[in-house]
Amino acid sequence: MAAASRFPRLLFLAFCLTFLPLSVNDGTAAAARPADSVVTVAARVPADSRTADSLGTERRGGGVVIDQGGLVLTIGYLIMEAIEVTVADSGGGPVPAEIVAYDHDTGFGLLRALRPLRSTAARLGSADRLVAGQRAVAAAPGISGQTLVVGRRSFAGGWEYLLEEALFTTPPIPNFGGAGLFDAEGRLVGIGSLIVGDAAGDGVGPPGNMFVPIDLLPPILSDLLAFGKSTTPASPWIGLYPEPANGALVVARVSPGGPAAAAGIRPGDVILGIGDQPVRRMEALWRGVRALGPAGVEVPLKILSGGAVRDVTVKSRDRRGWLRLDRTY
Repeated sequence: MAAASRFPRLLFLAFCLTFLPLSVNDGTAAAARPADSVVTVAARVPADSRTADSLGTERRGGGVVIDQGGLVLTIGYLIMEAIEVTVADSGGGPVPAEIVAYDHDTGFGLLRALRPLRSTAARLGSADRLVAGQRAVAAAPGISGQTLVVGRRSFAGGWEYLLEEALFTTPPIPNFGGAGLFDAEGRLVGIGSLIVGDAAGDGVGPPGNMFVPIDLLPPILSDLLAFGKSTTPASPWIGLYPEPANGALVVARVSPGGPAAAAGIRPGDVILGIGDQPVRRMEALWRGVRALGPAGVEVPLKILSGGAVRDVTVKSRDRRGWLRLDRTY
Protein backbone atom coordinates (compact mmCIF):
# COMPACT_ATOMS: atom_id res chain seq x y z
CA MET A 1 0.00 0.00 0.00
CA ALA A 2 1.35 3.43 -0.90
CA ALA A 3 2.45 5.71 1.92
CA ALA A 4 -0.08 8.36 0.98
CA SER A 5 -3.00 5.97 1.36
CA ARG A 6 -1.61 4.18 4.42
CA PHE A 7 -1.01 7.27 6.53
CA PRO A 8 -4.62 8.56 6.89
CA ARG A 9 -5.81 5.15 8.08
CA LEU A 10 -2.96 4.81 10.59
CA LEU A 11 -3.44 8.35 11.82
CA PHE A 12 -7.15 7.78 12.37
CA LEU A 13 -6.52 4.55 14.29
CA ALA A 14 -3.80 6.22 16.33
CA PHE A 15 -6.19 9.07 17.12
CA CYS A 16 -8.83 6.60 18.32
CA LEU A 17 -6.35 4.65 20.41
CA THR A 18 -5.03 7.83 22.01
CA PHE A 19 -8.41 8.33 23.63
CA LEU A 20 -8.83 4.77 24.87
CA PRO A 21 -8.52 4.84 28.66
CA LEU A 22 -5.23 3.65 30.08
CA SER A 23 -5.48 1.36 33.08
CA VAL A 24 -3.20 1.94 36.02
CA ASN A 25 -2.00 -1.39 37.42
CA ASP A 26 -2.96 -1.29 41.10
CA GLY A 27 -2.33 -5.00 41.67
CA THR A 28 -5.91 -5.72 42.72
CA ALA A 29 -7.09 -7.68 39.68
CA ALA A 30 -7.53 -11.37 40.37
CA ALA A 31 -6.79 -12.52 36.82
CA ALA A 32 -3.35 -12.21 35.29
CA ARG A 33 -2.94 -9.31 32.87
CA PRO A 34 0.05 -8.17 30.82
CA ALA A 35 0.75 -5.46 33.40
CA ASP A 36 1.03 -8.13 36.12
CA SER A 37 4.30 -9.28 34.53
CA VAL A 38 5.85 -5.82 34.35
CA VAL A 39 8.27 -4.54 36.97
CA THR A 40 10.15 -1.31 37.52
CA VAL A 41 13.89 -1.49 36.89
CA ALA A 42 16.22 1.04 38.52
CA ALA A 43 19.99 1.05 37.97
CA ARG A 44 22.94 3.00 39.32
CA VAL A 45 25.91 3.44 37.02
CA PRO A 46 29.34 4.83 38.02
CA ALA A 47 30.19 8.28 36.68
CA ASP A 48 33.33 6.95 34.99
CA SER A 49 31.38 4.43 32.90
CA ARG A 50 31.63 4.69 29.14
CA THR A 51 27.90 5.33 28.81
CA ALA A 52 27.42 7.67 31.76
CA ASP A 53 27.51 10.85 29.69
CA SER A 54 25.02 9.64 27.07
CA LEU A 55 22.68 7.51 29.20
CA GLY A 56 23.12 8.96 32.69
CA THR A 57 24.15 7.43 35.99
CA GLU A 58 20.62 6.93 37.36
CA ARG A 59 18.46 4.93 34.95
CA ARG A 60 14.88 3.88 35.40
CA GLY A 61 12.51 1.93 33.19
CA GLY A 62 10.67 -1.34 32.97
CA GLY A 63 11.16 -5.05 32.56
CA VAL A 64 9.05 -8.17 32.15
CA VAL A 65 9.26 -11.24 34.40
CA ILE A 66 9.65 -14.30 32.17
CA ASP A 67 10.00 -17.16 34.65
CA GLN A 68 8.87 -18.05 38.15
CA GLY A 69 12.40 -17.68 39.47
CA GLY A 70 12.39 -13.90 39.02
CA LEU A 71 14.18 -13.70 35.66
CA VAL A 72 13.46 -10.26 34.18
CA LEU A 73 13.88 -9.31 30.53
CA THR A 74 14.56 -5.63 29.92
CA ILE A 75 16.24 -3.35 27.42
CA GLY A 76 19.98 -3.51 27.86
CA TYR A 77 20.82 0.19 28.00
CA LEU A 78 19.04 0.47 31.35
CA ILE A 79 21.49 -1.87 33.06
CA MET A 80 24.64 -1.58 30.92
CA GLU A 81 27.69 -0.93 33.15
CA ALA A 82 25.48 -0.72 36.27
CA ILE A 83 26.88 -1.61 39.68
CA GLU A 84 23.50 -1.69 41.46
CA VAL A 85 20.11 -2.76 40.11
CA THR A 86 16.74 -3.18 41.79
CA VAL A 87 13.34 -4.35 40.54
CA ALA A 88 9.94 -3.65 42.03
CA ASP A 89 6.53 -5.13 41.26
CA SER A 90 3.34 -3.11 41.42
CA GLY A 91 2.67 -3.77 45.08
CA GLY A 92 6.08 -3.94 46.68
CA GLY A 93 9.28 -2.08 47.34
CA PRO A 94 12.55 -2.44 45.47
CA VAL A 95 14.18 -5.86 45.46
CA PRO A 96 17.92 -6.23 44.76
CA ALA A 97 18.70 -7.89 41.45
CA GLU A 98 21.79 -9.28 39.80
CA ILE A 99 22.69 -8.62 36.19
CA VAL A 100 22.58 -11.88 34.31
CA ALA A 101 23.41 -10.77 30.78
CA TYR A 102 23.67 -7.97 28.24
CA ASP A 103 23.52 -8.49 24.48
CA HIS A 104 24.35 -5.58 22.19
CA ASP A 105 23.20 -7.16 18.93
CA THR A 106 19.61 -7.60 20.11
CA GLY A 107 19.60 -4.88 22.77
CA PHE A 108 18.27 -7.27 25.44
CA GLY A 109 19.32 -7.31 29.08
CA LEU A 110 18.54 -9.96 31.69
CA LEU A 111 18.21 -9.58 35.47
CA ARG A 112 17.46 -11.99 38.30
CA ALA A 113 15.57 -10.73 41.35
CA LEU A 114 17.30 -11.87 44.53
CA ARG A 115 14.06 -12.11 46.49
CA PRO A 116 10.64 -13.43 45.40
CA LEU A 117 8.41 -11.16 43.35
CA ARG A 118 4.62 -11.23 43.27
CA SER A 119 4.61 -10.70 39.53
CA THR A 120 3.23 -13.28 37.13
CA ALA A 121 5.68 -14.70 34.60
CA ALA A 122 4.73 -13.71 31.06
CA ARG A 123 4.21 -16.28 28.34
CA LEU A 124 6.42 -15.76 25.31
CA GLY A 125 4.74 -15.30 21.96
CA SER A 126 6.04 -14.40 18.52
CA ALA A 127 6.20 -11.10 16.68
CA ASP A 128 6.01 -13.01 13.41
CA ARG A 129 2.26 -13.30 13.89
CA LEU A 130 1.72 -9.55 14.09
CA VAL A 131 0.60 -7.59 11.07
CA ALA A 132 -0.01 -3.89 10.51
CA GLY A 133 -3.36 -2.78 11.88
CA GLN A 134 -3.51 -5.30 14.73
CA ARG A 135 -4.09 -4.08 18.25
CA ALA A 136 -1.72 -5.00 21.04
CA VAL A 137 -1.16 -4.00 24.66
CA ALA A 138 1.85 -1.95 25.69
CA ALA A 139 2.57 -2.24 29.42
CA ALA A 140 5.07 -0.08 31.30
CA PRO A 141 5.54 0.20 35.08
CA GLY A 142 2.21 1.18 36.59
CA ILE A 143 0.36 1.73 33.33
CA SER A 144 -0.90 -0.23 30.34
CA GLY A 145 -3.05 0.48 27.34
CA GLN A 146 -3.91 -0.51 23.82
CA THR A 147 -1.61 0.36 20.97
CA LEU A 148 -1.63 -0.26 17.24
CA VAL A 149 0.94 -2.32 15.38
CA VAL A 150 2.12 -0.19 12.47
CA GLY A 151 4.42 -2.82 11.03
CA ARG A 152 7.80 -4.52 11.07
CA ARG A 153 10.87 -3.26 9.29
CA SER A 154 14.62 -2.88 9.73
CA PHE A 155 16.03 -0.31 12.13
CA ALA A 156 19.52 1.16 12.36
CA GLY A 157 20.75 3.21 15.31
CA GLY A 158 23.75 5.51 15.43
CA TRP A 159 25.33 3.42 18.21
CA GLU A 160 26.22 0.65 15.70
CA TYR A 161 22.90 -1.08 16.22
CA LEU A 162 21.00 -2.93 13.51
CA LEU A 163 17.78 -4.92 13.73
CA GLU A 164 16.63 -6.54 10.53
CA GLU A 165 13.02 -6.58 11.69
CA ALA A 166 11.95 -4.30 14.52
CA LEU A 167 8.37 -3.76 15.70
CA PHE A 168 6.74 -0.34 15.44
CA THR A 169 3.58 0.77 17.23
CA THR A 170 1.52 3.93 17.70
CA PRO A 171 0.61 6.01 19.68
CA PRO A 172 3.81 6.39 21.72
CA ILE A 173 3.70 5.35 25.37
CA PRO A 174 5.59 6.88 28.30
CA ASN A 175 8.19 4.81 30.14
CA PHE A 176 8.90 2.90 26.93
CA GLY A 177 12.35 1.66 27.95
CA GLY A 178 11.94 -2.01 28.90
CA ALA A 179 8.14 -1.91 28.46
CA GLY A 180 6.40 -5.07 27.33
CA LEU A 181 4.37 -5.45 24.14
CA PHE A 182 1.73 -8.17 24.39
CA ASP A 183 -0.47 -9.73 21.72
CA ALA A 184 -4.22 -10.34 21.92
CA GLU A 185 -3.64 -13.57 23.89
CA GLY A 186 -1.50 -11.80 26.47
CA ARG A 187 1.80 -13.23 25.23
CA LEU A 188 4.96 -11.16 25.29
CA VAL A 189 6.03 -10.25 21.74
CA GLY A 190 8.44 -7.34 22.23
CA ILE A 191 10.50 -5.22 24.62
CA GLY A 192 10.36 -1.43 24.37
CA SER A 193 13.44 0.39 23.20
CA LEU A 194 12.75 3.83 21.73
CA ILE A 195 10.26 6.53 20.91
CA VAL A 196 10.29 7.40 17.20
CA GLY A 197 8.86 10.35 15.29
CA ASP A 198 7.83 8.26 12.30
CA ALA A 199 6.47 4.83 13.23
CA ALA A 200 5.34 4.09 9.68
CA GLY A 201 8.76 4.80 8.21
CA ASP A 202 7.34 6.80 5.32
CA GLY A 203 8.51 10.22 6.41
CA VAL A 204 5.10 11.51 7.45
CA GLY A 205 4.39 9.79 10.77
CA PRO A 206 2.65 9.09 13.06
CA PRO A 207 4.97 9.00 16.10
CA GLY A 208 5.26 5.80 18.08
CA ASN A 209 7.59 3.28 19.71
CA MET A 210 10.10 0.74 18.53
CA PHE A 211 10.09 -2.67 20.20
CA VAL A 212 12.69 -5.42 19.96
CA PRO A 213 10.93 -8.64 18.82
CA ILE A 214 10.88 -11.41 21.42
CA ASP A 215 11.78 -13.89 18.68
CA LEU A 216 15.42 -12.80 19.03
CA LEU A 217 15.61 -14.13 22.60
CA PRO A 218 15.16 -17.95 22.38
CA PRO A 219 18.16 -18.57 20.07
CA ILE A 220 20.56 -16.91 22.54
CA LEU A 221 18.83 -17.45 25.89
CA SER A 222 20.86 -20.47 26.97
CA ASP A 223 24.10 -18.59 26.22
CA LEU A 224 22.91 -15.51 28.10
CA LEU A 225 22.05 -17.57 31.16
CA ALA A 226 25.28 -19.57 31.10
CA PHE A 227 27.84 -16.97 30.03
CA GLY A 228 26.22 -13.53 30.35
CA LYS A 229 26.52 -13.02 26.61
CA SER A 230 25.97 -14.75 23.29
CA THR A 231 28.72 -17.11 22.14
CA THR A 232 28.16 -16.06 18.53
CA PRO A 233 31.26 -14.17 17.30
CA ALA A 234 30.88 -10.51 18.20
CA SER A 235 30.02 -8.01 15.50
CA PRO A 236 32.81 -5.58 14.60
CA TRP A 237 32.65 -2.32 16.54
CA ILE A 238 34.37 0.78 15.17
CA GLY A 239 33.38 3.38 17.78
CA LEU A 240 31.72 6.18 15.89
CA TYR A 241 28.25 7.71 15.90
CA PRO A 242 27.02 8.92 12.50
CA GLU A 243 23.99 11.08 11.84
CA PRO A 244 22.24 11.45 8.47
CA ALA A 245 22.46 14.96 7.03
CA ASN A 246 21.64 16.08 3.49
CA GLY A 247 21.93 12.57 2.11
CA ALA A 248 25.24 11.82 3.81
CA LEU A 249 26.46 10.27 7.07
CA VAL A 250 28.25 12.80 9.25
CA VAL A 251 30.25 11.66 12.28
CA ALA A 252 28.59 13.30 15.29
CA ARG A 253 31.04 11.90 17.83
CA VAL A 254 33.58 9.16 18.34
CA SER A 255 34.10 6.89 21.34
CA PRO A 256 37.14 7.97 23.40
CA GLY A 257 39.76 5.27 23.15
CA GLY A 258 37.77 3.46 20.46
CA PRO A 259 38.91 2.20 17.06
CA ALA A 260 37.69 5.18 15.02
CA ALA A 261 39.44 7.64 17.34
CA ALA A 262 42.66 5.63 17.07
CA ALA A 263 42.37 5.80 13.27
CA GLY A 264 42.11 9.59 13.35
CA ILE A 265 38.41 9.97 12.56
CA ARG A 266 36.93 13.08 14.13
CA PRO A 267 33.47 14.65 14.59
CA GLY A 268 32.43 16.44 11.44
CA ASP A 269 34.04 13.92 9.10
CA VAL A 270 31.73 12.51 6.45
CA ILE A 271 31.59 8.77 5.77
CA LEU A 272 31.51 8.31 2.01
CA GLY A 273 31.84 4.55 1.75
CA ILE A 274 33.24 1.23 2.82
CA GLY A 275 36.19 0.81 0.52
CA ASP A 276 34.95 1.74 -2.94
CA GLN A 277 31.32 0.96 -2.07
CA PRO A 278 29.39 4.21 -1.43
CA VAL A 279 27.13 4.35 1.62
CA ARG A 280 24.59 7.04 2.39
CA ARG A 281 22.27 5.29 4.84
CA MET A 282 23.06 3.99 8.29
CA GLU A 283 21.61 0.55 7.58
CA ALA A 284 23.95 0.15 4.61
CA LEU A 285 26.92 1.23 6.74
CA TRP A 286 26.31 -1.27 9.52
CA ARG A 287 25.44 -4.09 7.11
CA GLY A 288 28.59 -3.39 5.16
CA VAL A 289 30.78 -3.37 8.26
CA ARG A 290 29.27 -6.63 9.54
CA ALA A 291 29.67 -8.28 6.16
CA LEU A 292 33.46 -7.91 6.48
CA GLY A 293 33.64 -10.40 9.33
CA PRO A 294 33.55 -10.59 13.14
CA ALA A 295 35.13 -8.22 15.64
CA GLY A 296 38.81 -7.70 14.89
CA VAL A 297 38.35 -7.33 11.14
CA GLU A 298 39.85 -4.27 9.45
CA VAL A 299 37.24 -1.85 8.12
CA PRO A 300 38.30 0.30 5.14
CA LEU A 301 36.41 3.60 5.22
CA LYS A 302 36.44 6.41 2.70
CA ILE A 303 36.20 9.67 4.65
CA LEU A 304 35.72 13.28 3.66
CA SER A 305 37.69 15.31 6.21
CA GLY A 306 38.68 18.97 6.00
CA GLY A 307 37.65 19.16 2.36
CA ALA A 308 39.84 16.21 1.34
CA VAL A 309 38.90 12.59 0.69
CA ARG A 310 41.08 10.01 2.40
CA ASP A 311 41.08 6.27 2.97
CA VAL A 312 41.14 5.18 6.59
CA THR A 313 41.52 1.65 7.89
CA VAL A 314 39.82 1.07 11.23
CA LYS A 315 40.82 -1.98 13.26
CA SER A 316 37.50 -3.08 14.74
CA ARG A 317 37.08 -4.71 18.14
CA ASP A 318 34.47 -6.27 20.41
CA ARG A 319 32.44 -3.48 22.00
CA ARG A 320 32.23 -5.42 25.26
CA GLY A 321 35.96 -4.96 25.75
CA TRP A 322 35.54 -1.17 25.64
CA LEU A 323 32.55 -1.03 27.98
CA ARG A 324 33.34 -1.31 31.68
CA LEU A 325 31.37 -4.47 32.33
CA ASP A 326 33.82 -6.52 34.39
CA ARG A 327 32.65 -5.00 37.65
CA THR A 328 29.06 -5.87 36.66
CA TYR A 329 29.21 -9.63 36.30
